Amino acid sequence: MKLVIAAGGTAGHINPALAFAQEFGKNQPDSEIVFVGREDGMESRLVKAADFSFYPIDIHGFKRGMTVRNVLYNLRTVYCLGKSTISCVNLMRRFKPDLVVGFGGYVSGPVVREASRFGIPTAIHEQNSFPGVTSRLLSKRVDRIFVANEDGKDKLGYPEKTIVVGNPVSAEVAIADRSRARAKFGLTDEKTCILSFGGSLGSSTINQVMANVFTQAKGRDDLFFLHATGEIDTDGFENTLKKNNLSTSDFSCRVSQYIDDMADCLAASDLVICRSGAITISELAVTGKASVLIPSPYVAENHQYYNALSLSNIGAAVIEQEKEMDYSAVASRILKLASDRERLLQMGNNAKKLSVTDSAHRIYQEVIGLVKE
Repeated sequence: MKLVIAAGGTAGHINPALAFAQEFGKNQPDSEIVFVGREDGMESRLVKAADFSFYPIDIHGFKRGMTVRNVLYNLRTVYCLGKSTISCVNLMRRFKPDLVVGFGGYVSGPVVREASRFGIPTAIHEQNSFPGVTSRLLSKRVDRIFVANEDGKDKLGYPEKTIVVGNPVSAEVAIADRSRARAKFGLTDEKTCILSFGGSLGSSTINQVMANVFTQAKGRDDLFFLHATGEIDTDGFENTLKKNNLSTSDFSCRVSQYIDDMADCLAASDLVICRSGAITISELAVTGKASVLIPSPYVAENHQYYNALSLSNIGAAVIEQEKEMDYSAVASRILKLASDRERLLQMGNNAKKLSVTDSAHRIYQEVIGLVKE
């Protein structure tokens, strides 16, 4: 069985694709799996690290706004779209896949489109409550559409071929052991572990919130912090602490630019402070974690806010809006919540109600049926 998977742009598209690929390989041990993406994109690094074959194409997204710079960029994008189409045609002819599945990002566009033109069975998976542009463009062409929840079932216009499967979460996250993870960080039962991060690149807003949390938590020995600053605002967190005559050495914490052991960090945590990307929501549900969600206001259709509502509406999360945010007030509410162990436990149990632990296998069963058809 030959499978092509297209995913790119952000970890929110790539990680569920990798989880599906691992499930597919487990059930089809003789299969050949090839990922398609940008050589200079995050997908190249993550896919190669997971030891899958990678086929690069030269493609870029379009920029909005009629500035001279954007117009020139978009002209190059059109040129690259032509090149990527040729690359995808060559891949279909040479590799002759039995199945092609797109997991979002503009990378998926030409790959899935050309596969459908060749008559190859195709499917797409949309992680968010509001579908992205690529999913909307491909929905008519593909044989199956997979969505994360019931809210997304009718939004792509083809409910008869749309199936709710949840979001694939890595087995590493799903099965991580809490006791072992807490022992790794030297945590006792009395310590409340607060995990905070802003996605693959980071978030200056979350950095400022957490700098205020640290400041207000000075002297408390019942808290342990795991915080990732991200790449885009590496100094913002530290500089805010310095203004308050503090440093990370004053706290029981681990602060890093990026979290490489997210499975252990989630398992060890009691409260998570983060954005509300679709995969993050799914990981919070699978691991049963209480959370304070700060949706990014810079995403299409404000979809992170609607993602966050899925947890907030069942009492599993608190939503804090970024617009006109009072960092100090938010920090106070976070620390108050962190002190209420009973509420944290209840919120975590509520999150579990949205958990889908076999999403990758559901997708596998459906696409294998497509190939047999």
